[in-house]
Amino acid sequence: MREPCAVIASGALLLAAVCCAAGSVPARPLEDNALGKYWTADAQQVPYRAVQTPGRRDGELLPLIVFLAGDGQDGTDNQAQLDGRGNGSFELVDAALAGDIPLVYAAPQTTGGYWPPRRVLAVIVDAMRHWPIDARRIYLTGLSDGATGVWDALKTWPACFAAGVPMSGMTELAGLAPIRDVPQWIFHGGKDNDTDIETGYGGAMVGSRAVVRALRAMGATPRYTEYPDGDHVIWPRAYGERTLLPWLLDQRLPGRPCDFAALQEH
Repeated sequence: MREPCAVIASGALLLAAVCCAAGSVPARPLEDNALGKYWTADAQQVPYRAVQTPGRRDGELLPLIVFLAGDGQDGTDNQAQLDGRGNGSFELVDAALAGDIPLVYAAPQTTGGYWPPRRVLAVIVDAMRHWPIDARRIYLTGLSDGATGVWDALKTWPACFAAGVPMSGMTELAGLAPIRDVPQWIFHGGKDNDTDIETGYGGAMVGSRAVVRALRAMGATPRYTEYPDGDHVIWPRAYGERTLLPWLLDQRLPGRPCDFAALQEH
């Protein structure tokens, strides 16, 4: 049984400590109660859960990973979005804990099976009030309807996000050109029984394979992982890919970061 060296509480935020000394045992995997409960300060009052992993040194700014759940975790209880260890997205935090990598992970909640980009923006602005976030290293990831939310936010502010990791999602081909230079690692199951890998739900929004094909035709170089025998729920496997977190954290905006608070005012 793995045991942590320490658990550090800071206000409402519980930090899981990583053991680095010789002979110490690995950190315990992230549990729901390690994430503080928050609501954005704007009129939307978006509920979200968040945790900062330890290891910050010399006042460094921290990367932010925002996880957008699927519609099965919609609501206002500020809990359902964490079901199934955030549908596997806790694997990213586990990897950070094991590697003594400081970052902030935030998991908001939405309603109506849709992620309005401004809802995502509100969470980012609020998180930047709580933690020393590096505006050049803000990453979006999500699954199913959350993946659609990732693409919608990237399309709305294509110069603001360092990378996107959509899984089992769909989006319209319209609006892809402005995000062709945004680093993306896209995941989908070849036998998705909910969101067809090519046609999505059969409307204007298409599945990941068609999105990747369109992006590549524009000269983009998205990473794409398709699990041939995977159905809709590939997420724990995908978030558990050993190279995903290192790849994500290597991505940085090449130029001046966005002023997210100013975007919220317009």
